[in-house]
Amino acid sequence: MTKIAIVQEPPVFLDREKTIAKAVEKVAEAAAHGAEMIVFNEAFVPGYPAWIWRLKPSGDWGLSETLHTRLVANAVDLSSDQMQPLYDAAAKAKATVICGINERDSKTSGTTVYNSLVTIGPDGALINVHRKLMPTNPERMVWGFGDASGLRVVDTPAGRVGGLICWENFMPLARYALYGQGIEIHVAPTNDSGDGWIGSLQHIAREARCWVLGAGNVLRVADLPADFPDKDRLYPNAEEWMNIGDSVVIAPGGEIIAGPMRKEVGLLEADIDIARVASARRAFDVAGHYSRPDVFTLEVDARPQCSIAFKR
Repeated sequence: MTKIAIVQEPPVFLDREKTIAKAVEKVAEAAAHGAEMIVFNEAFVPGYPAWIWRLKPSGDWGLSETLHTRLVANAVDLSSDQMQPLYDAAAKAKATVICGINERDSKTSGTTVYNSLVTIGPDGALINVHRKLMPTNPERMVWGFGDASGLRVVDTPAGRVGGLICWENFMPLARYALYGQGIEIHVAPTNDSGDGWIGSLQHIAREARCWVLGAGNVLRVADLPADFPDKDRLYPNAEEWMNIGDSVVIAPGGEIIAGPMRKEVGLLEADIDIARVASARRAFDVAGHYSRPDVFTLEVDARPQCSIAFKR
């Protein structure tokens, strides 16, 4: 059995250093409970840009620029040492840590931000970075389009782990790209919630016959910083839950074994048995004995995007 913990906590909104420090505290707390895999939600560092769903496309242009500039300034540059405290925390806890971040790409323009999911091994090494392939609707005004270089399943002591971010989980080919790599634990950090979303995650558990960890965003108006511009107009109800969480742990076959954790903050913990994956796939293995490679093929271009070659 492997103990996992999903951290359903608000970030220190739009503050990279303080949010990473909070993540370090939560890793230590989960590890003290015996967690070997610890999962944070979508864009946890330094927070999901929830304002995009409230702003008017033209009337709020200036406010949008102000908030975006602040997000870029607090996004994570993975070529720097900004995430080192979290790497060190994973190593100290001897736990695999999976965390959503706003990633600032310093290799090209330095200003493009991606919705990324980082996987940190129990030795503190960064072992995978997946950038969300298709930002949803107004998210495209914030995040660039990711590529498939991080669309991978990686080996960890807890099992073979991969993940898709929010509505990427509705993309059948993206799912199958992970299924074909023998995924055992499917991580789904998300800004979505509700019974429909949970039903989609249950479908993935039935389809892939793997464990599914849904890590839901949780945020209240009270969690916004005091200097958040135009807060009273955008969020007049100070008691409002902007995101309700709904983190959940689902067994191979679709059974919910923990959660959903709704309108709560804290750790959602569960013990998972990887052996249940092989057992569940005895009757149905979508990328194995139930597949038809003579009929269907999937080709994934895993080359990193934005590679530049200068010819003289």
